[in-house]
Amino acid sequence: MNVGIISLGCAKNKIDTEEVLSYLQRNSFNIVSDPNLADIIIINTCGFIEDAKKEALDTIFETLKYKKITVVIGCLVERYYDDLVRDIPEVDLFVPIRDYPKFGELFQKLIKDRTLEGKLSKDQRLITTPSYQAYLQISDGCNNCCSFCAIPLIRGHFRSFPFQMIASEIKKFAEAGVKELIVISQDTSKYGWDFKDKKYNICSVLKEALKYNFEYIRLLYLYPDEITDEFIQLYKDNPRLTPYFDVPIQHSEDHVLKDMNRHGDKKLLEELFSKLREVPNSILRTTLIVGFPGETQEDVDNLEKFIRTYKFDHLGVFKYSKEEGTRSYSFTNQVPSREKERRYKQIMKAQAQISYELNQKRLGQVIKVMITAYDETDMSYTGICDLFAPDDIDGRCYIYSSAPLEIGDVVEAKIVNAGIYDIDCEVIEQ
Repeated sequence: MNVGIISLGCAKNKIDTEEVLSYLQRNSFNIVSDPNLADIIIINTCGFIEDAKKEALDTIFETLKYKKITVVIGCLVERYYDDLVRDIPEVDLFVPIRDYPKFGELFQKLIKDRTLEGKLSKDQRLITTPSYQAYLQISDGCNNCCSFCAIPLIRGHFRSFPFQMIASEIKKFAEAGVKELIVISQDTSKYGWDFKDKKYNICSVLKEALKYNFEYIRLLYLYPDEITDEFIQLYKDNPRLTPYFDVPIQHSEDHVLKDMNRHGDKKLLEELFSKLREVPNSILRTTLIVGFPGETQEDVDNLEKFIRTYKFDHLGVFKYSKEEGTRSYSFTNQVPSREKERRYKQIMKAQAQISYELNQKRLGQVIKVMITAYDETDMSYTGICDLFAPDDIDGRCYIYSSAPLEIGDVVEAKIVNAGIYDIDCEVIEQ
């Protein structure tokens, strides 16, 4: 029996998909990429914000046109299970995240030709990233309960995965030849907080990864109030750690941060980014929300001043999305959509200028790049470097070489051209 999977959303969702793929493989299903060849199609959905929900629903309805057995899982199902079961009866099975422990039992109802064995397991995944790259999830859920965010409603309370399981995963990836290890969770910097003995924390994970010869060890999703001096010093002492700090702050102004139920204030952010800039070759990425209820034009102007002061290498902006079940859903002083769009453009215009200026200062720098693809039309390679996260959001690194290169090669290259987001490099001949 052939099964195809469509995975939407973030890297954490990708890991859930890899667990499902492993389960299917262990039960002798054939995994196919062409929906026309599939007997069953599974859609792993995102339900975080309005745009993600729309994409998920569009995908479901598009998939139903294939007239195959259709299974829908993931965050959208967790949030809207009853509504989906009622409104889309054409779907054969909906599985919310809370029911993942009995995925096999539920899936068995659709399968007549075999008896399914085993369960979904965090340490059994069919890796879908290229051989040189792997995601390491270290926890799930979130306790921060930001007033705009649905993640605690979807993923539940924060829980760290056992350190020995994580250590085993790191070793497995190293032995498989993975060169870029990407450490993720909903709240990466909080790892170990819920352990009774407090024996392990995020620094323990990094130290474990440093035992192996990864070219890149990168963290994503760090909360500002959880970044300790011990953490920062570890980066200063270990240049093998990729000094890429992805720290979503959402805003800079105290009353907005308070209404968002963010931990810490503007002073904490100012002190933190000053410290992070002391790490050699540090790269700062953040995420902001504009149009939050009660935000004023003065707040946006101050936010622009803040980003111009701390000059983030990469910055993303969301327009506030009013999400059912969150505290801010019932807030008064909602900002009109047109005004959200204007404020979004204001901040993105400022960031474009900042990004361009920072990239221009990099001209002539020599960086380490790992080759990931080749474009025959442009006769250029693309690659991974310290400057960009692997999600293609930050920008791209294009590499030109007079000698042929192989996927996975690590080379030194000089930055010879830079735009707002992308850079061009030439390989330094050895």
